[in-house]
Amino acid sequence: MSRLGDVYENRVTGERAVVLRGDEDGEGRPVLVHLAVRPHGAVAGEHVHPAIRERFRVVSGELGLRLDGRESTLTAGQEAVAEPGMPHDWWNAGTETADVLVELSPPDPRFEQMIATLFGLANAGRTNAKGMPDPLQLALIGREFGDVIRFTRPPAWAQKLAFAVLGAVGRARGKRGVYPKYLHPHGRAVPDPAVLAAAGLSPRASGSE
Repeated sequence: MSRLGDVYENRVTGERAVVLRGDEDGEGRPVLVHLAVRPHGAVAGEHVHPAIRERFRVVSGELGLRLDGRESTLTAGQEAVAEPGMPHDWWNAGTETADVLVELSPPDPRFEQMIATLFGLANAGRTNAKGMPDPLQLALIGREFGDVIRFTRPPAWAQKLAFAVLGAVGRARGKRGVYPKYLHPHGRAVPDPAVLAAAGLSPRASGSE
């Protein structure tokens, strides 16, 4: 379960997430994360969350966003929402680090496990330059975490067929959908006071407000 100050970092995609309100201390309220995306950084690929609502609010920098096929650029103070089942993709659209508040509701520890798995594989050199695992590994992750994330390519029917075949091959080669060694934060950090203020949280109350 995530908690205030947990850090997850993907050195391949340029994402660094610091938890401001986790599912451990949020009392059922949305998880809130400070996402810092370096220049040229981007999420691994367009995807949907079947049951999770994701809200983005830019604190500084520029965030390119594609929601349901429509592209826009968000700057400081602007926000957008990806409703459950809505295809979305995002990237740093500027030349400076993009600092973004990301709110996830309802809170789901499975989302954290998925992030930890994808980031862990990337940091271990087991993905391509965009942070995507090889097809065998992706098939296993797709089957394991299909309740929290689904990539939009290839089409859903093709994924279902491919995951069954490729997943079996992947398991035979020692790959897994979950690796215990990756299921932990990459560190701890004191949240940025300016970002906490933008979120309406105080340094002492951010985990219990």
